[in-house]
Order: sequence, then structure tokens, then C-alpha cells
Amino acid sequence: MDQCRHTLEQHNWNIEAAVQDRLNEQEGVPSVFNPPPSRPLQVNTADHRIYSYVVSRPQPRGLLGWGYYLIMLPFRFTYYTILDIFRFALRFIRPDPRSRVTDPVGDIVSFMHSFEEKYGRAHPVFYQGTYSQALNDAKRELRFLLVYLHGDDHQDSDEFCRTTLCAPEVISLINTRMLFWACSTNKPEGYRVSQALRENTYPFLAMIMLKDRRMTVVGRLEGLIQPDDLINQLTFIMDANQTYLVSERLEREERNQTQVLRQQQDEAYLASLRADQEKERKKREERERKRRKEEEVQQQKLAEERRRRNLQEEKERKLECLPPEPSPDDPESVKIIFKLPNDSRVERRFHFSQSLTVIENYLLFLQVIHDFLFSLKESPEKFQIEANFPRRVLPCTPSEEWPNPPTLQEAGLSHTEVLFVQDLTDE
Repeated sequence: MDQCRHTLEQHNWNIEAAVQDRLNEQEGVPSVFNPPPSRPLQVNTADHRIYSYVVSRPQPRGLLGWGYYLIMLPFRFTYYTILDIFRFALRFIRPDPRSRVTDPVGDIVSFMHSFEEKYGRAHPVFYQGTYSQALNDAKRELRFLLVYLHGDDHQDSDEFCRTTLCAPEVISLINTRMLFWACSTNKPEGYRVSQALRENTYPFLAMIMLKDRRMTVVGRLEGLIQPDDLINQLTFIMDANQTYLVSERLEREERNQTQVLRQQQDEAYLASLRADQEKERKKREERERKRRKEEEVQQQKLAEERRRRNLQEEKERKLECLPPEPSPDDPESVKIIFKLPNDSRVERRFHFSQSLTVIENYLLFLQVIHDFLFSLKESPEKFQIEANFPRRVLPCTPSEEWPNPPTLQEAGLSHTEVLFVQDLTDE
């Protein structure tokens, strides 16, 4: 709401002007309250084929008319001569304030308000923006632009505005077939346009359109022209130059089609390029995936080889550390038959009761059985030893329940035992 209120305040609460300005901004045209840097108006006025129509003031009729004309002629000549001399001298004292355009929108809005106060609201729709923006819109929309320069001090301006410019048929023609921009030459914006179009007298109308890719003045109407005559002249100018707009529309459509075709080709090329890049990316990812997989397989093989090598070294170390096997006639020996997971059988004698000093490396005697089985080639990596009667698992390695595994005698083994080796590798 604050933004809307601010915009309306900028346009003196004229909702039509506010809406038009906002639409111009959305179309990429700068806001009328943020005009571009001042630069010469790019309008071609040097075309010798410009249609010019000048209405001269009617000559006096009758003896009375000529008498009045001759009586007023010296006074009129003196008045305009003194006025011109005063203006000429004033230029040496201070520059013409109209030469500095500081608020072009304010100039347009001020003229609109004064026009409506003096002649009413029945008038052609004024373009509520700067002259440059009006040119840009006419060029973009391929429409005719009718420019009216209002001379406040001219004797014919008042009658022209009342009887001609505000005539219903003139309003209908202008509103339906062209853009209409108007300003007073007493305003800096109007004075700047006046210097560009070089009018000779007032009222002054100029028809501008896009011709040969330039905004060109194609018609000039000067003097007090009547409504019917104005309609005829405007219609004649538009009909004579309509082919240029048609040709420009065809060229613009052709350029647009070419641009669309080029854009479609570019999009197709980019799509094909993206597809090729995607294929190449997938190929790289597949190669990278295969490479990583091969590296993983190789690393697994190396890890497996290291594991087997370490396992073999551990088996050999355990085998070297085993105490010697007692003789069969040793009464303190125990014969144990091991049934392995592959159904093979292995038997060995162990000393049933030995002092700790005899085997320095074996303080936990069931550990001897575990190390013997571990050193066997056909033994699994992880296993547990079970006895049958009663069925139980022998604590051959330290655990929470048996921090110190018992001796053979403490484990309740007799002189001849059969023990089963349970494979725990997969677990």
C-alpha cells in the first residue's frame, strides 16, 4: 500500500499515468521518474519527402477588415518587435531556463493539468511520459506518433485546442490509430522538442513513424487547421506511409522467426551437446567405477594374502611354542582325539599335570590344546572345543567367565578324551 501511495503521489494521483508508467517499467522502458541521461533526440527531420501542410491566416475582407488590419499593423509590429528585442537582450543577462530539462515528467503533467483546466477533459489521450519514451513505444509497437507543440502566446492556439483538437471525430481518430504526445514550448521538455523539430508557427503537429529503421518525421501540419481538414490530412499521411509500417512488421516477423529458428537450433545443439556430455560423463563414471572395483578387488586380494600370510606365520609361531608331546607310557599324560569339522581326526598326547616351571610359555594349560589345534593346517581360523560327556564348551581362551582358563585336570579331562572342534569362522 505504501508503494502504491508513493507511485500515485508521484503522478499527482492520476491513476492512468501511474498504471502506464508501471507497464512501461515492466516492458523494460525506464520509469518516467528515472529518465535516462539527456541526449539529442534521434529523429530524422532531414528527409526531403516530408509532407508539409501549412494553413495561412485568412486575409482581411472588405473595407472594414482592411481598415482594421492596417490600423492594428503598426501596433502589432511594434509589440512583437519590442518583445523579440527584450527576449534577445534577456539571453545575455541570464540563460533561457527552458534549455535545462530537469523534470520532463513534471512538464508533461503540468501541461496536461493546465490543458484540462482551460479546455476540459474531452481531449485525445495524452501520452503520459517523456518524448523519448513516446518515441520508443511508437518504435516498439510500430505505431504512428502524433506530436503537438502548444504555443501559449500564439493567437491561434486557443481556438485550435477548443474547436479542432477537442472535436469528437478528431479524438476518435487519434485515440484509435496513433499515440499522441503534447507539451507546451514554454516548458523545458516542450522547448527541447521544439528545437529538434524546428516548427515555423503554431499550432504545430508532427507525424513521426519508424521508416527505414529510423524514427522519421513524415508529416508536418502548421497553422489553424479545421477538424475535417485535420482528419483528412492525418489520414492521407497515414495511408501514404502505411506500407513502411507493413514492411517493417514483415521484416520484424521475419527477424523474429529467424531468431526463433536460430534459438531452436541452438537449443537442439545444446540438448545434443548435453546428451553427449551426459554419455561421456556416464562412461567416465563407469570407467571410474570399474577402476575402483578393480582396485577394491586387488586390495581385497592383497589383504587376503596378508591375512593368510599372517595366519600362517601365527600358526608356525604357535607350533614352535607348543610343549613336547609326552611318551605313551607316561602316566601323567592324556590322550586326546580331536574330531575336526571336515570329519578328519587328529590325536595327540598332552601332559596331564605339569609344574609351571616346566612350560614357561603356558600358564593356562587348556590354552595348549587351543594352540595345537590352531597350528594345524586343516583347522579353521576360529573355533571352539566341545566335550561330549557332559556336553560342554571348554574354556581354552580367556573370557569374562574364565579370565584364567583351567588346566586339563581342572577341566575334568580323563586319560583318554574325544573332543569336537566347532567351526566359528562364519559367525
